[in-house]
Amino acid sequence: METVEFLCDLAQPGIPLPHCWEHTVGSGHALLALRSDWQAHLRQCHGDLGFQYVRFHGVLSDDVGTLVRDQGSLIESFFNADRIVDQILSIGMKPFVELSFMPEALASGRKTVFKYRGNVTPPRDYRRWAAFVGRLVGHWVQRYGIADVQRWFFEVWNEPNLKAFWAGSRKDYFKFYRYTAEAIKGVEASLRVGGPATARDEWIDEFLDFCDTVRVPVDFVSTHHYPTDALWNTADDTETQLAASHRSILRQWAQDTHRHARSLPLYYTEWNTSSNPRDPLHDKPYAAAFITKTLMEASGIVDGYSFWTFSDIFEESYFPSLPFHGGFGLLTLHGIPKPAYRAFELLHRLGHERLLVDGMHPTVDCWVARGGRAVTVLVANHALPRHAIDTELVRITLLNVQEPRQAFIDRIDNDHGNARKAWDELGRPEYLDDETIDRMQSASCISRESLRCEYADRVGRLEIEVPPHGVAAATLAC
Repeated sequence: METVEFLCDLAQPGIPLPHCWEHTVGSGHALLALRSDWQAHLRQCHGDLGFQYVRFHGVLSDDVGTLVRDQGSLIESFFNADRIVDQILSIGMKPFVELSFMPEALASGRKTVFKYRGNVTPPRDYRRWAAFVGRLVGHWVQRYGIADVQRWFFEVWNEPNLKAFWAGSRKDYFKFYRYTAEAIKGVEASLRVGGPATARDEWIDEFLDFCDTVRVPVDFVSTHHYPTDALWNTADDTETQLAASHRSILRQWAQDTHRHARSLPLYYTEWNTSSNPRDPLHDKPYAAAFITKTLMEASGIVDGYSFWTFSDIFEESYFPSLPFHGGFGLLTLHGIPKPAYRAFELLHRLGHERLLVDGMHPTVDCWVARGGRAVTVLVANHALPRHAIDTELVRITLLNVQEPRQAFIDRIDNDHGNARKAWDELGRPEYLDDETIDRMQSASCISRESLRCEYADRVGRLEIEVPPHGVAAATLAC
């Protein structure tokens, strides 16, 4: 086995390592926030992973009851919406409010999406829509105070460039954005509003041109992307789509979008290893390696990078019962952390200073982060499906390092932090008893191990064997 070499000089000045991935995390749709298990999962993710905002669809959909028509009369009820916000605020988080979907009482048509039938048509009357939004936002300012609400984000709609989510044209969306943004600013100019919330990084230039030309307020740019968002055959299965993708494609797209955002804050409000809600790779170490690489490459390019989603308590077409069904979530239905969760956990522990690392390899990436008196070497061995990947012996040389008092390593791979493997070994039971849940919770944990560090003359050397789709975080406490 050949050795993969990396070198880092700790005497060099570092650059900031903002934890952009902790800004926001996604969920399914608003009504799920009234479930106790959803609430427990969000509380756990906030505590363990540091997420500050949460975003979901459908706070204006009829199942929340924010605006409905009953016996010919329009009835506003902000009670459920308030309960959802109350819960988010109670655990120290804040909402990244996606203003969707259209209340049927205001809709111009009956086209819907998902099992909960979110209406995706433009309003019949844009002025009535704007008045409704103004009353809702004004209510929240009165209830929670302007000091709090001006820290929220208001995102106008979800993926209007896809016919599944917006029955109107691009011109219709721009008009819709204008009425919505002006209604929000009419409540209080300091409130933050943005868009276009598109899929595939689209409409950014056109959207900002419109805002500039018509002098419409925009405080941030938001969009979405997945590595399956490319121009190959959309009829291909997910693995084939990923195999046809390119390594670091999300970084390339984010860099392009950052340039087009014209110095406005840039928030990706959805991304994941794929856009398939039943992708087995979501549950496996593959996701941990992909996430680690993607987030380290995104830091410094984007202001927020919201993973979709924090929990498999998620319902768009049907509610599954299999504990591991390839869902988007970091946590399973039972709150068992997946390898992806453990990747966010390792990243949360990193310091906020990044150091340049010399060395290249086709599948192995290496980063060095510093925080206080600790230095962490983070290594990921990742390749897209059907691309060559092997176990690699990685040697990292650290120059100008103090002699470490302690060295340890945390791993995520097939044999570490992998509850899915334990479930497979149990025969993939569909319904779990408490004993089985406890067993898989234990299998999901990362077992910290001591690590040998060769040290002489302010030079430290570490050797780490990293299997395919493995992640290793080696920390030196100096």
